[in-house]
Amino acid sequence: MINKFTHSNFHTICDKLALADEALGAIINTHDYPPLWSRPNTFETLVHIILEQQVSLASALSALNKLRERVQEITPGRVLLLTDEEFRACYCSRQKTAYIKYLAEAILSGQINLRHFEDLPGDEIRSQLVALKGIGNWTVDVYLMFVLQRADIFPIGDLAAVNALKRVKGLPSSTTREVLIDVATQWQPYRTVATILLWHYYLSAPKKVKSK
Repeated sequence: MINKFTHSNFHTICDKLALADEALGAIINTHDYPPLWSRPNTFETLVHIILEQQVSLASALSALNKLRERVQEITPGRVLLLTDEEFRACYCSRQKTAYIKYLAEAILSGQINLRHFEDLPGDEIRSQLVALKGIGNWTVDVYLMFVLQRADIFPIGDLAAVNALKRVKGLPSSTTREVLIDVATQWQPYRTVATILLWHYYLSAPKKVKSK
């Protein structure tokens, strides 16, 4: 059975995590419950996540909105009609333009079927997506967490989540990736919801989230 979180069980999972880990409990006590962020399972959503790679959320949204203005509806067929110059006018880098085109072609060819992903285990989804140029583990993590609402993902490549984890646990900035992954294992099988709490902390107390 696929482990998911929903609107009906989200606060219950938050409460379980708060009881098991006082650092997470303190986040809820100070900042209340986090929102349940979710996104539709569409090509546009994956384009949005690609645009978010290594830039601010605001910059990515600006590029997405420019694409929407250009094609009205962001679909594989429509974006493949755009020239590289038109992509550039939508604030898309040459690399991200290529990544979006590869994804569009994979969906149109049937190599990728987003609806089928809803019933597949996370490992199978990951193997299919990372086979596409420009899609790495961080992109897949965000897709699994926000789109498919898989409950047990810790995105080790996400700087905000990692910095928030170091801060709430009092860990030094030099803490290794392996140690952070080990710390996150205590939140199984709800590492996604624990990460949402970390992001909530990061967004609610941005000036305080600096590693020692």
